[in-house]
Formats: sequence, structure tokens, C-alpha cells
Amino acid sequence: MTPQMRRLALDLGPLLIFFAAFKWGGFFVATGAFMVAITVSLVLGYMIEKKLSPMPIFTAVMVMVFGGLTLYLENKTFLKVKVTVIYSFFGAILLGGLIFNRLFIKYVFAQAFDLTESGWRQLTWRWGVFFLLLAAINEAVWRNTTDDVWVSFKVWGIIPLIFLFALAQTRLVIKHQATAPAGGTNAQQ
Repeated sequence: MTPQMRRLALDLGPLLIFFAAFKWGGFFVATGAFMVAITVSLVLGYMIEKKLSPMPIFTAVMVMVFGGLTLYLENKTFLKVKVTVIYSFFGAILLGGLIFNRLFIKYVFAQAFDLTESGWRQLTWRWGVFFLLLAAINEAVWRNTTDDVWVSFKVWGIIPLIFLFALAQTRLVIKHQATAPAGGTNAQQ
């Protein structure tokens, strides 16, 4: 298994376990399973990679806090709002960083590609706005639909939206590469 596929499995595994547990045992069983799965994912990630990235740690802490509140208070709202809080936080951090001339998105994508300053700024702006839109969409879905629809949206809606949005950024990334790809120029052969 490639490192990218392993990372994808560690990131998506807990979400798929949440979905399966919801179908099998309902919301509260799924919440407990999600909390266990995300903890196991962090431990496995650390054992394999010998490091922990800030985003999975932050997400795990949020799952523990909001999942714990959900189970302790027997109130589904907390776990549903967690999605809004996480995406609002990511959007605010990215857009707030622009105000202070900090391009936090570089920490996430620097190993994948090297962009010009203008490219990083545009990418930061786009992802920041996208995360805020995801937060707003989550709010609309959980407030206006059933638990079943929200859980399906959380698993089968948000992840494809993120992948499609990332794919849509390809043109910007290519246009703003700081260095030419190995083997020469960007011209077509």
C-alpha cells in the first residue's frame, strides 16, 4: 500500500466506521464507534509514520469533545455541529492567515507542490471560502433533514465535494508552479 493510500485509509476509515455503525446501531452507537475508530487511526498513523500531523490531531480532539458531549448529554446536536465548527475553524484560520500575511495552506500542501506566492494566496483564499461554504451547507443539512440524510451527507456528500474541489484547483496549481516539472519546460510535447 502506498503512503498516500495508507493516509487516505487512516483518514476515511473512521468515517466509514461511523456510517456502518449508524446503519447497524443508530446515532449513539455510531458516535462511540467513531470516537474509538479515530483514536485507533491516530495510534496506527503514529506507529506507521512516527509523527502526528496537526489536522488529524485537531479533528480527533474535536471528535472526542463533541462526541463525548453527544453521548454524555444524549444530544445528537453536538456531533452534528462538530462538522460546522471544524470547517469554520479551517476557513477562519486560512482567511485570517491571509490578513496577517501567513499562508497556512503551505504547511498542508508544501510536500505536494511548490507554488509562487500569488499561487499560494489564491489557493488559500479558495480553500478558506470553500471550508466556510461546507460549514454553511452542513448547518443547512443537519437542521433541515433527518439523521439518516445527514449521516449519508457527512460520509457520501462532503468527501466527494472535497475531492472535486481539490481537483478543480489543478489548473491554478499548474499555472502557479514555482519550479518547472522535472524533465524540462511546461510546454506541450
